[in-house]
Amino acid sequence: MTEPSVPEWVQSLGELATDLQNRDGTESTLSSIVASAVGLVPGARWAGVSVITDGAIEVAASTHSLVAELDEIQVAVGEGPWTSALRQHRSVHVADMATDTRWPRFASAAVARGVGSSLSFRLFAEQHRVGALTLYGSEAGAFTADSLVIGDLLAQHASLAMIGVAVEGQFNRALATRDVIGQAKGLIMHQQNLSGLEAFQLLVRTSQNGNVKLVDVARWLVEQHEASLRGGRR
Repeated sequence: MTEPSVPEWVQSLGELATDLQNRDGTESTLSSIVASAVGLVPGARWAGVSVITDGAIEVAASTHSLVAELDEIQVAVGEGPWTSALRQHRSVHVADMATDTRWPRFASAAVARGVGSSLSFRLFAEQHRVGALTLYGSEAGAFTADSLVIGDLLAQHASLAMIGVAVEGQFNRALATRDVIGQAKGLIMHQQNLSGLEAFQLLVRTSQNGNVKLVDVARWLVEQHEASLRGGRR
């Protein structure tokens, strides 16, 4: 019995998932996503990931400067496909930019720049940040049913990758915080002949009395110690 053939894009998505796991940092991850989008999604000529953080909008990654320009237009006119994707929590397909009536001001500007169609997918949502993946085609009707399926799967991969990057970042920050507090506690133990618990309690009291975060107190102590060491070597 002949095994059913697997579409090439399925294998490519699997390879992308592996690649994203090996990426280091948000910028590298998003750059890989948009580059893969143009290669995998039928009809996609340009791609970008746009992010809104505390109301500020930026293009986090793109395959062409046109993407940033289109983002700026959507912000300026207050309408467009990817902003709708963010608000409506779903994908938005513009089959023919020249005849679409949902965002007339944006559509007119996009057509003038050679854009015929688009696909937008909401990527991720955090407390102060949301993002969207938008694909642009140079012709009307550039995107097919396969484009929608592949684009949606790619967006899901991207969302998972971004969550992973965020979690890793939080973990690394937690490790850094623990390390600097440990260093400060060690300095206090050595300088004031205190136990580990007594040194930590002193750090906590200093933090509370000064209304300063514990990690900031610890960092200041460590920096002062390092500065004194550098001064002593002069």
